[in-house]
Amino acid sequence: MEDIKLKDKTLEDLRYIAKMMGIKKITKYRKGELIEKIYEMGSGDSDELTDIQNRSLDLIDNVKGKEDGREKGDDLPGKKESIALEEQKRESEKTKAVQQENREKKAVSGEKSEPEKRKYPTRQNAPSKVTANKNQNNSQESPAVSGNAPERTRGERRVHDQKKENDKQPNGFEKIESDDPVEGVLEVLPDGYGFLRSDNYLSGPKDVYVSPSQIRRFNLKTGDKIKGKGRIPKEGEKFQALLYVQTVNGDLPETAVKRISFEYLTPIYPNKRITLETFPKELSTRLIDLIAPIGKGQRGMIVSPPKAGKTVLLKKIANAITTNYPEMELIVLLIDERPEEVTDMQRSINGEVIYSTFDEVPEHHIKVAEMVLERAQRLVEQKKDVVVLLDSITRLARAYNLTIPPTGRTLSGGLDPGALHKPKRFFGAARNIENGGSLTIMATALIETGSRMDDVIFEEFKGTGNMELHLDRKLSEKRIFPAVDINKSGTRREELLLEAKELEGIWAIRKAMGNMGTAEVTEMLINRLVQTKDNTEFVRSINIAFVEK
Repeated sequence: MEDIKLKDKTLEDLRYIAKMMGIKKITKYRKGELIEKIYEMGSGDSDELTDIQNRSLDLIDNVKGKEDGREKGDDLPGKKESIALEEQKRESEKTKAVQQENREKKAVSGEKSEPEKRKYPTRQNAPSKVTANKNQNNSQESPAVSGNAPERTRGERRVHDQKKENDKQPNGFEKIESDDPVEGVLEVLPDGYGFLRSDNYLSGPKDVYVSPSQIRRFNLKTGDKIKGKGRIPKEGEKFQALLYVQTVNGDLPETAVKRISFEYLTPIYPNKRITLETFPKELSTRLIDLIAPIGKGQRGMIVSPPKAGKTVLLKKIANAITTNYPEMELIVLLIDERPEEVTDMQRSINGEVIYSTFDEVPEHHIKVAEMVLERAQRLVEQKKDVVVLLDSITRLARAYNLTIPPTGRTLSGGLDPGALHKPKRFFGAARNIENGGSLTIMATALIETGSRMDDVIFEEFKGTGNMELHLDRKLSEKRIFPAVDINKSGTRREELLLEAKELEGIWAIRKAMGNMGTAEVTEMLINRLVQTKDNTEFVRSINIAFVEK
């Protein structure tokens, strides 16, 4: 047979010839490949090939004759049914051939073919067993279409869970996966999956779903700030889904895989100073640098009665840190505070303000505080310096006292001893890490409120910190600001933070003013600070004055 005669035949005729010759899997060949296959099989016996060709031509002529008869007005029911069946069979074969070619192209390019929605053939035009088996092996019907679809393999299930290239939307159009940028703080739930929280670290409608496989792959934990690409929720889904991760806490995802857990990091004394001095007129921060210096990894407590200026002092500390150390991560946590103070803090500082106002339930306070702690620990694990300003730890302990199961014991003031464990865990997380990274926590504690519980909470936390700054109500009533009680304030191991001349000057001041009253000492120091431009000049003047004496 000549190759030209075979090329004149349609794909259906060539498949019929190939089937009569015993060629298997005829649906996977294209027209050119099928001609070559027929030519190879028939090269050994030309008589047989000619006989098959003649029989196929007779069949084609009969079909064409029936079509001509229909055009001339032959409306017999039997002929109509046979012609319709032939056309339906031909369309079905063409559709399957096109699907097969598309699957072969995707297999060559390395793409994963998605389960295709297809119609089940009727009994009259059902394909042969070979064709049916081939279609079953190469395509799977979506479970959303049929309940008895074949089970997916492990790799296909992973691809199906994480990403699908095209999906039918409710409007009837096919929508390609979205690559919208998503960002949020991860919260891993007990079931293994998680969500990226955006607003105040709490659940909301803008949360993004994170699959368990992604959490295990990148060693993600609660508190990680993740930036990546997400897709639009499909029909029946409530949240967006994270397609892939770009950064974890500002670094590459590979960094998070190798990090050491916070519990296994070695804590040491603070040995790097955080200088709060910014402008000559900011006397509060200048005084703190001299009397109670703060280091990276400090666990400090600001002890204050009501209306002594603790919130203003926290605000000035936050502004000084963002001015002098823009690379440090600053988080201000406001627990059980007034809403107007939250707004003022958000507008005053250039940092992250997380809050839970007094009109929220105690469970809300606890959830916010625990998320902030996890967030800070994840940053420290990646060797970053973090500062958390908590206002106040007394209100946080009160919230835990209302939510924990009672232990059966009660301290004076109605405080359950078990309520102090979680606040101590929060406050005790502050530490300086040996090989890089630090978590500094400055927390306020309330005293002289008239509540015995507040005094008990302060007494329990009194020995846990390594820096204390006491504010005096009498000084604030006299309008002496900052109202710092210099005799009670100080830092442990301050020699690691102060220079030798500064240390000598501060010790000389404490010795000389030990017998004086609190108001006199503070007022004298403030007057001397006003007369000098910076702390270096102040220390020099103090040393000269004591040398002359």
